[in-house]
Amino acid sequence: MLSDNYSYLLVDRNGVTAAVDPVEPSKVIEAAKQEGLKISTVLTTHHHWDHAGGNEEISKLIPGIEIFGGEHDNVSAATRQVANNEDIRVGEVSIRCLETPFHTLGHICYLCSEEGTSERNIFTGDTLFIGGCGRCFAGTPEQMYDSLIGTLSKLPDDIKVWCGHEYTVKNLEFAADADKDNKAVADKLQWAKAQRAKGLPTIPSTIGEELQYNPFLRVSQPQLVAYSGGGPNPVQVIAALRRKKDKF
Repeated sequence: MLSDNYSYLLVDRNGVTAAVDPVEPSKVIEAAKQEGLKISTVLTTHHHWDHAGGNEEISKLIPGIEIFGGEHDNVSAATRQVANNEDIRVGEVSIRCLETPFHTLGHICYLCSEEGTSERNIFTGDTLFIGGCGRCFAGTPEQMYDSLIGTLSKLPDDIKVWCGHEYTVKNLEFAADADKDNKAVADKLQWAKAQRAKGLPTIPSTIGEELQYNPFLRVSQPQLVAYSGGGPNPVQVIAALRRKKDKF
């Protein structure tokens, strides 16, 4: 979507379909149509226009569509506001809504699983990117730490991470500067550059992979503490890392 945004179709085994952040509704509806699917639900990660900006249009194109958004985020055209740790469903898919404030105050990550399958997926919007994280626009460094370390880093390693932007190469270039001796960073960066050179996405990763190369999930590592110059407190470290990334 747009220049570097991702939208997703989440489909259960019976074809019940949700669209995640469908900022360009006509594209998303056409993609669903090509798969023989009809969208009945929208999952909005946060209120920024490049994620929620298609909600009003899609509500007109698909009358009666259900649009979810965080209760603290004032999401455009939302028909239902969800709270932290609230459980919702899209057909047979169970979804845990995880509030991860700092990029926006009511940002929601949607953790999805379907009975009878082992696969689990999380849509992280602009909270967690492959190799990076979102800017701390609305929240505090404490909220940033709690969202990234307290919530997302504690999830099971095998969960697939689907984020809101194709920022992977730039994120890993920063990670390579911050975490110079980390082979996982170097390997992932080389792979990501090759993917993008072929016009292919770098999404998804997994929580386990992010723990190996994402500096914002590794703030207790001595090399990152030193690089940040933020002091020994991990909240100070993550805030200092984000400030350095802002200028990188």
